[in-house]
Amino acid sequence: MFFLSLSFLCLSLSLSLALLSVSCASLLRAMCNVSRAPQGRAHGSSFAHRGELRLAKRIVVKLGSAVVTRGDECGLALGRLASIVEQVAMLQNQGREMMIVTSGAVAFGKQRLRHEILLSQSVRQALHSGHNQLKDMSLSVLEARACAAAGQSGLMALYEAMFTQYSTCTAQILVTNLDFHDDQKRQNLNSTLQELLRMNIVPIINTNDAVVPPPEPNSDLQGVNVISIKDNDSLAARLAVEMKADLLIALSDVEGLYNSPPGTDDAKLIDIFYPGDQQSITYGTKSRVGIGGMEAKVKAALWALQGGTSVVIANGTNPKVTGHVITDIVEGKKVGTFFSEIKPAGPTVEQQTEMARNSGRTLASLHPDQRSEIICHLADLLTEKKDEILAANKMDTDLAVNAGRLPTAMLKRLSLSPSKLNSLAIGLRQIAEAAQDSVGRVLRRTRVAHNLELEQITVPIGVLLVIFEARPDCLPQVSALSIASGNALLLKGGKEAANTNRVLHQLVQEALSMHGVTEAVQLVSTREEVGDLCRLDKMIDLIIPRGSSQLVRDIQRAAKGIPVLGHSEGICHVYVDAEASIDKVIKIVRDSKCDYPAACNAMETLLIHRDILRTPLFDQIIDMLRTERVKIHAGPRFTSYLTFSPSEAKSLRTEYSDLECCMEVVDSMHEAVDHIHKYGSSHTDVIITENEDTAEQFLQQLDSACVFWNASSRFADGYRFGLGAEVGISTARIHARGPVGLEGLLTTKWVLRGDGHTAADFSEHGTMKFLHENLPVGQPLAGHRDSN
Repeated sequence: MFFLSLSFLCLSLSLSLALLSVSCASLLRAMCNVSRAPQGRAHGSSFAHRGELRLAKRIVVKLGSAVVTRGDECGLALGRLASIVEQVAMLQNQGREMMIVTSGAVAFGKQRLRHEILLSQSVRQALHSGHNQLKDMSLSVLEARACAAAGQSGLMALYEAMFTQYSTCTAQILVTNLDFHDDQKRQNLNSTLQELLRMNIVPIINTNDAVVPPPEPNSDLQGVNVISIKDNDSLAARLAVEMKADLLIALSDVEGLYNSPPGTDDAKLIDIFYPGDQQSITYGTKSRVGIGGMEAKVKAALWALQGGTSVVIANGTNPKVTGHVITDIVEGKKVGTFFSEIKPAGPTVEQQTEMARNSGRTLASLHPDQRSEIICHLADLLTEKKDEILAANKMDTDLAVNAGRLPTAMLKRLSLSPSKLNSLAIGLRQIAEAAQDSVGRVLRRTRVAHNLELEQITVPIGVLLVIFEARPDCLPQVSALSIASGNALLLKGGKEAANTNRVLHQLVQEALSMHGVTEAVQLVSTREEVGDLCRLDKMIDLIIPRGSSQLVRDIQRAAKGIPVLGHSEGICHVYVDAEASIDKVIKIVRDSKCDYPAACNAMETLLIHRDILRTPLFDQIIDMLRTERVKIHAGPRFTSYLTFSPSEAKSLRTEYSDLECCMEVVDSMHEAVDHIHKYGSSHTDVIITENEDTAEQFLQQLDSACVFWNASSRFADGYRFGLGAEVGISTARIHARGPVGLEGLLTTKWVLRGDGHTAADFSEHGTMKFLHENLPVGQPLAGHRDSN
């Protein structure tokens, strides 16, 4: 106890010394934050969407007992509290006005009083009392109000010490019911809090548990305009409305509000809760500590919502998210349950995913002819409705041009033309033909034993999420591939192509309606962030990003337990061998770099055999690139060979995606392979040579998804490969590499047909023996019950 008291004394001294510097720093920071502080909004109505939470200026953070209290309910969870303080200080330093409603005084006081009781006993009593007996003896005298009185000062000192680390000053406010129901006291409280916020100080508010009477059951809310301070949920709601806060974040020990008690079968986290939905909720028991259960939280949240304050209930105890839960909420990410007064006209993305999965299972059960018929009808619609499609596309391109934000390469991707639509229709008909032999194809048949036969057959992966940027032609391509493979599909397109995507999706749904599976392909047009979609790991089976390497990397980082099929970068090489044909070199290099420099299969590095330097072929290559206005960046070895060289490449791993490329010199084909393995991205790499042996070694030794001989890198494309289309190009080491078409969207399952067989039949003393005979894949199952 001596050491504990000494630590509090030292803490108080350090706080006193730091107070002046903190105040000065707070004042300076407040002056600096004026220009970048969030503007907030006129109070009176809550935010309608999560994305608007970024605008919240005045925020109340409520910390429940389970958040700040240790598992043994005696003492504080210092790690959690430290990360919460860091987040609050970070938001305060952004210019927001932060307030904390905290529990924890009772737990902190209980810890201190137990130490006091232990030391107050004589040594003899301590020796003769067993630990359990002592514990029981202490508990009987640890009344909550006494604990609160003993713990309040220590709790506040802890907050002061933690916030001091971020040059943030705090102030303590203790309240009771009377402070809100007595008009004069309520005005005084409001005035004090306003002044603290104006001075850039974080008020820390708690009920004065040392003097409050015991809580009355079911009296936390009394009518529309009155709320009694029964617990910190009620206090936080009352305070948020009184102070016209933009946002109330209520942290508890559950992820948010569930439609039934968490942990029960079929319990689902509610993303957005609307007034009037209370009847659909079954509440469970309250937290292990504290006095407010989820029902009290919901009532308090709805009361605050009616008063114009937005509310989010989230988990503040999960160690995986505690360090960023508050900032994630303020950034508009899908965390916890968001309370909104405005119910959207359409379904939520969770509902869309559920509908897609259910309809997708029906799609997978259709006859192959029916899936082909849907795709062919979609191909016909692309031609029949081309005027409607092109009109919508013109709206998108005009908006993009007027905004001036899209680079030329992306504008080219965004723009559709009659020839593009015709090519799409041709590709779709190729997919329709391939769909005849896709789902349910037998890959392997084995006679395991007499009358026991095993098959491995192709099946859909499940629910796909395809995220694509300003490339509307992706929508019908991916839709057709998903239909052919029997997969449900969620599409998240770039906002630049919103009008085109909407029209194309309507045509997809029209085609799907032929066989009653309209909902199998869903277009996500709500304000869902990509990061939020990537968190639906229980609903989505595979994410496929189509776009820049930055988009792919962002999605790979954001994906939470969902596989991502994509390429990190498209650093494609063309190697010009010493025995290359001049005509082929010029044609292939020009096409690989200049046909569509923004494509992921465009050449980014040109490797030249050393013997070609200072030859007519080398001069022709340089002249062609200059004519095409390609900027050359020299690799280190290339630079050493030249007296006057182009600018040296900053990195040999650069994807320029423009009329730029790196040029480097190698001594041999083997050195070219080593260079590509070191600096490439395993996308597409090319050798140009007339030596067949050299070419074959290159093709065999190079470990890239696509390896070409005397052909442009631009052939790395699903349509050009005859796949009809592609959902993307994969450089991953999984079942699908390179352009991913229909085959890449299938997985397998095992089907075993027996006749009362058991594993025990094949034991040492069993009556049956394994045969494991490979059967022809096309052999009918008529012989399943034969006597062979």
